[in-house]
Amino acid sequence: MNEAKKREDFYNRLREQLQGDTQWPSEYLYKFIVPASNEKIAEIEAIFDGTGALIQRRDSSKGSYTSVSIKVTMDSPDAVIKKYLEVSEVEGVISL
Repeated sequence: MNEAKKREDFYNRLREQLQGDTQWPSEYLYKFIVPASNEKIAEIEAIFDGTGALIQRRDSSKGSYTSVSIKVTMDSPDAVIKKYLEVSEVEGVISL
């Protein structure tokens, strides 16, 4: 199975899960692992700019990665997935 198909399947399952067990709008918690780079963290934060998101950072013990947690009210499962797709464009980011 190619990467695009795996990604599509993942987001389809996520959409179904979010539709089934969440009332919208709802608060959603995103978690990302980012190579320790203020530039990359700023790119992620810019994606959530103007959303009223609460953003927390935590550096790894060796300082080579940063965990970024973003709590934000989203309108729908599709809005949640749209943000994941935008963040996936930032090189080196891992979505949890």
